Amino acid sequence: MIYKDFQDIKLSALGLGCMRLPVVDGDDAKVDEAAAAELVACAMANGVNYYDTAWGYHSGNSELAMGRILSKYPREKFYLATKFPGYSLDNMGKVEEIFEKQLEKCQVDYFDFYLFHNVCEMNIDAYLDPQYGIDAYLQKQKAAGRIKRLGFSAHASVPVMRRFLEAYGDHMEFCQIQLNYLDWTFQDAKAKVGLLREYNIPVWVMEPVRGGRLAKLGESHTARLTALRPDETIPAWAFRFLQGVPGVTMILSGMSNMDQLRDNLRTFEDEKPLTEQETAELMKIADEMLGRRTLPCTACHYCTDHCPQGLDIPELIKLYNEHNFTEGGFIAPMALMAYPEEKKPSACVGCRSCEAVCPQQIRISEAMKDFAEKLKNAAS
Repeated sequence: MIYKDFQDIKLSALGLGCMRLPVVDGDDAKVDEAAAAELVACAMANGVNYYDTAWGYHSGNSELAMGRILSKYPREKFYLATKFPGYSLDNMGKVEEIFEKQLEKCQVDYFDFYLFHNVCEMNIDAYLDPQYGIDAYLQKQKAAGRIKRLGFSAHASVPVMRRFLEAYGDHMEFCQIQLNYLDWTFQDAKAKVGLLREYNIPVWVMEPVRGGRLAKLGESHTARLTALRPDETIPAWAFRFLQGVPGVTMILSGMSNMDQLRDNLRTFEDEKPLTEQETAELMKIADEMLGRRTLPCTACHYCTDHCPQGLDIPELIKLYNEHNFTEGGFIAPMALMAYPEEKKPSACVGCRSCEAVCPQQIRISEAMKDFAEKLKNAAS
């Protein structure tokens, strides 16, 4: 197992993400604790010492399951991370109540790592609002030793992350972002890594294989990568990419079965970051994957000058592309929660003024109509 120095401790470079634990009969709320315990035992035996759970994972049962499983091990043998659930605005006034309950659920006296969960467009104002006292309370728990290290996770745009860091960056010790070779440009992960570097904040990685999408590629893409590294598995390419990104300290993987765990353990026996040639080929493959299902918007903003509704069309297309590629998901709907109704895709009147000046000849009005319908169907 590769280990990374972080402050005064050594962390396994691979952490077990507990959002995708084995479940019973396909029911995400029913954790198969026997199978999960076997995964943890194997991970422990092979040097994994970081376990990441959260209030909402497995409908609230991930913390309970991991609390029972990890209670069988000496407390100094593992580092446990969980998060304040700010992904729901209903929780903003409950930081003390939730924190105390999390300690109880996880059967610990302190958390090694604690995060503001999912800083994003929808909740940034509430996270920064002193009336809720979230930051003040968590800093108080850190001073009392009940939180050892404080950080945040984010699915936000770079400007929203910067707002959070301008307020709290002086005491953020790590940041967890969605980072993989597909999102390096698609979700502007490269810029997010650069922002964190400005604040000297180490990077924690979530979604290294994009929910499994990068664990298996098409035949032509697989052949091109295999020609470069015949002995490397396709999922390993995603991890090797991350091994070459400066600042990456922790890579979390939600491993649901023993085969996934063992494959990842083999990958993390050593570091083999990609060469420039290999990285260039991987980026080409990422572009090809995205090009088949996304609109080629270059964010030139010619369209916005001609939109009678004043829509931020490039940003809406960015969210549309994410929603299409992911085949749904929570990122686009969550981001749009921060938009007033008159600025959402449904506000497009189909006048096509934007299309007349689009250099890429994107059928923007059709995209906005399709986006609005998909969001409506997802909500119903």
